[in-house]
Amino acid sequence: MIVNVGNAATAATAGSVRERLLLRNAVCEKFLNAEADRLALACQQMARRFQDGGRLLAIGRGSYLSDAQHVSVEFVHPVIVGKRALPALDISSLCGGPGPNPIVEPSDMVMGFGGPQGDPEVAGFMRAAQARGAMTLALPGTEGDYFCGAAAADPLVHQEVIEILYHTLWETVHVFLERSELGFDAGESAFLYPFLGQQQPQESAGLVSEVAASIRLKVSDDSALRTRVAAEEADAIVQAVLGIRERLAQGCKLLLFGNGGSATDANDFAFDCVRPPEGLQPVPAISLAQDPANITAIANDVGTEMIFLRQLIAYSRPRDVAVGISTSGGSANVIAALGEARKRGLLTVALLGCDGGEIVRRKLADFAIVVRSDYIPRIQEVQASVYHIVRELLED
Repeated sequence: MIVNVGNAATAATAGSVRERLLLRNAVCEKFLNAEADRLALACQQMARRFQDGGRLLAIGRGSYLSDAQHVSVEFVHPVIVGKRALPALDISSLCGGPGPNPIVEPSDMVMGFGGPQGDPEVAGFMRAAQARGAMTLALPGTEGDYFCGAAAADPLVHQEVIEILYHTLWETVHVFLERSELGFDAGESAFLYPFLGQQQPQESAGLVSEVAASIRLKVSDDSALRTRVAAEEADAIVQAVLGIRERLAQGCKLLLFGNGGSATDANDFAFDCVRPPEGLQPVPAISLAQDPANITAIANDVGTEMIFLRQLIAYSRPRDVAVGISTSGGSANVIAALGEARKRGLLTVALLGCDGGEIVRRKLADFAIVVRSDYIPRIQEVQASVYHIVRELLED
C-alpha cells in the first residue's frame, strides 16, 4: 500500500523518505512484472510499425504533458550511443480539437497519458486515432491495442510507474530491431549499427519470451537502485526538504532546469508544485526548460551553455531556490546556472546521477542528491521518485 499524499502533513525524516521509496518498489514490481508479457508483444508491434515508416505520437495534459515530452525525447534522441533515432512527436497541443486529427496516419502509434482515473479528452483522441488505423497505447485506459489500468491511486506514484513503462517500451523496441527479427537497412549509418541488416527478417516466439524476462530484470534493477538511494541519500533528501521549506516560508520560489529527459522532469516538478495533487498546497515554481522560444533564442544568439543562466538572471530573486537536474552531473548549462545561483545567494539543490560529476566536485549544490548509476533511464526513474517525495514533504 502506498503512502497517500492526500495526508501530506508528514514529518520530513530519513525514515519517512526510506519508507516512501521502498513502498514504491513494491508497486512497481507488482504492476510491471504482471505487464511484462503484454509489453513485450506491444514492443514487437511498435517495432513493425517503425519499420514500416510509422511515427510515435504522444499526448498528455496537465502534469502528464511532461510524459508526452519525455517519451518523444527518448525515441528521437536516444541516450545510448549507437541507438537508432526513431520518429516521435509530442502532439499534446492538438488534443481536444473537433473531429479526428489529420496529423495521425494509419501507420502511426498514438500514446496517451493521464492520471489514475484516465483523461476523457485523451481517450477520445485515441479512439479517433484508432479509427484511422493507428496503433494506440493507453497509459492508463480501458481500450486500445495496448492499455493498462492505473498502477496506484496516488497520482505521483502512478506517474513514476508509467515512466518506467515507457522507458521499457523504448529500450525493448530497439531489441526487436537490433536482433533483426524485422531486419532493416541502416543505409549510410550502417557503421553505427553493425548488428542491423545482417539477417533476413525472422519471427521468433522465443524472442518475445526473452524480452518479457528482460523487462522483469529491468524492474528488479530499478528496485535495487531505489533501495540503494533509500539507504544512502535519505538524509540528503531530508536536508534538501528542510532547506527548501525555510526559503519558501520567506516567500521565495523554485527555479528548476535540466536537459532532455531532465528538462521534462523539471517541467513535471514545476507543475506538481503549482498545480499539486489533491491534499498538497501550491508552491511557487518555474521551469526554465519550459519555454522553447527563450531556450532557442538564447542558444542561437549566445550559446547552449547560457540557456538556463540567462533565464535565472531574469527570473531569480535573492534567496530563491535553484534546482538543477542532471543524470551526469556534468551538464555545462546546469553547472553555469548553479554557479550563477550561488553568486546571487540562492539555495542550490541538485538531483544527479553517476557519481555527481562536476557539480559535486565543484561543490555547486548546497544539497546534492545522487542516484549512483551510469544508466540514464534507471537514473531518471529513481530521480522521479526523489523529486516527488520532496514535493510530498514540502508541506509545513
